[in-house]
Amino acid sequence: MDEKRQETGGSFLSRQVIFGRPMSAATIGVMETLDRWGYITAGISFLLLGMAVFVHAWYVFAITVGSKLIPAVLGMVHDLLLVIILLELFRTIINFLKTKTITLEPFLYICIIASTRRILTTGAQIANLEDLTDDLFHRYLLDVGANVLVIVALVIALYMVRKAPQPGTA
Repeated sequence: MDEKRQETGGSFLSRQVIFGRPMSAATIGVMETLDRWGYITAGISFLLLGMAVFVHAWYVFAITVGSKLIPAVLGMVHDLLLVIILLELFRTIINFLKTKTITLEPFLYICIIASTRRILTTGAQIANLEDLTDDLFHRYLLDVGANVLVIVALVIALYMVRKAPQPGTA
C-alpha cells in the first residue's frame, strides 16, 4: 500500500492507495472494525478452548487416577500446560486490543512452556515403555537435549528483550 497525500485547504490528508486508486476512510474503517472483530473472536476461541481442555483434563484425571496414578498426573500436567499456552495467547490478544502493539515476550513464554511440555511428554512416554531399546533411549536424549537448548536460547532472548530499551523511552 502506498500513501498519497492530498492538500485540501492548507491541511494534508493521508489516503491509502491500492491498485492506484485511493481508499475511502469508510472502507478503511470497515476493515479496521473487521480486523478488531477477528482478534476478538480468536481471543474468545482461545479462552473457550482453554476452558474445554481444563474440564476434559480433570475428567480424564478423575477417571484414571485410581488405577494409574503416575500417567494420570503426567497427563494432567501436560494438559494444564496446554491450558496455560492457550490463556497466554488469549492474554496476548487482550493486550493487542488495548495497546495496538504486539510484543515478543508472550510468544517467548509460550515457546518455553511448549518446550517444557514436550520434555515432560517424552519423559512420560519413555517412563511407561516396557521394552526400551538403546536406539530409542538415544533418540529420547537427543530430543530432550534439543528442547533444553531451545529453552536456554529462549530464556536468553527473553532476558535480552527485557533489557532492551523500550520505544518512547529515551
